[in-house]
Amino acid sequence: MINYDLSESDFALCFPSSPEVGVRLLFFMLVVTKLCLGLGLSVLCSFPSTSPLSVKDMDTSSFPQRIGVVGYGHLGKYLVERILKDGDALGLTLAFVWNRNSDKLKGFVPDELILGDLSSFADRRCDVIVEVCHPRIVREFGFLFLSQSHFMAGSPSALSDPDLNQKLRQAARLHSRTLYVPSGALWGGQDIQRLNDSGALKALFIRMSKHPSCFRLTGDVLSDWTEEEGRRVLFGGSVAELCPLAPNNVNTMAAAAVAAGTLGFAGVRGEIVSDTALRDHHVVEVEVTGTNGFSVHTVRRNPAELGAVTGSATYNSFWNSLLACKGHGGRVYLC
Repeated sequence: MINYDLSESDFALCFPSSPEVGVRLLFFMLVVTKLCLGLGLSVLCSFPSTSPLSVKDMDTSSFPQRIGVVGYGHLGKYLVERILKDGDALGLTLAFVWNRNSDKLKGFVPDELILGDLSSFADRRCDVIVEVCHPRIVREFGFLFLSQSHFMAGSPSALSDPDLNQKLRQAARLHSRTLYVPSGALWGGQDIQRLNDSGALKALFIRMSKHPSCFRLTGDVLSDWTEEEGRRVLFGGSVAELCPLAPNNVNTMAAAAVAAGTLGFAGVRGEIVSDTALRDHHVVEVEVTGTNGFSVHTVRRNPAELGAVTGSATYNSFWNSLLACKGHGGRVYLC
């Protein structure tokens, strides 16, 4: 066993004042830096007559991003498989996978990548941590994740809690990290965000219709459904009120509320509809109202199996969101 016995500032690489020598050493420096990062060591580079430059400030696009995945349901499994299969070519590598029941990971995830205790996530030195399991994880670990890495919250319905929302925004600014909110099944999210940022967004309404077997609701709102009943409106009101009722079903609405920041969760209106005719797809309708009579109405039909919380097209949407997590500063970013 080799004992490196290195301090926290493991190496200090300095550029000499002679440009000829500096050019000759540039390649060596990049090789050593990559080796250090691969070993989980920190690197400090300094230049003559300048302040020390952390490797965070260097262009590290040639180094793979270390991704931690929290949750191994259908969506988590999809992301893990894509990273293991395509990650090398895209500059991604898997740092860890955590699941409440770690037995589900055996045989699918290499043993060295299984994280038994989520509270030890910092040991894996991630660039981005992706949550795809439950809003509870966002509430309990979101602040901690942002203190160490960028964080993609796959359950943004947790942000309907104004205190948590503010706390995570502050953490992102404090640590210069990005809180990413994936658009999921939301169509035109960045257009909504641009309209909001211009001050022209006046109202936003979203309706999500699914087969009753696809809903995961708190309470007994849907305990009495039958295959013959057809269409039933389950709830209509603010997204802030809706998120606690259907935390696993309305993340698309939560993403819209993030995009429509001036309206927020209390100002964006939502409706969930149970429809037994929707046996092979979900329907997401978005109505945007702007100034001077401007309006947009979109209808998205997302293929989905019976009982599936997430439509099949949303999987690839999450993957594309992950590829966009390149660090956008201390802010919230819809991707």
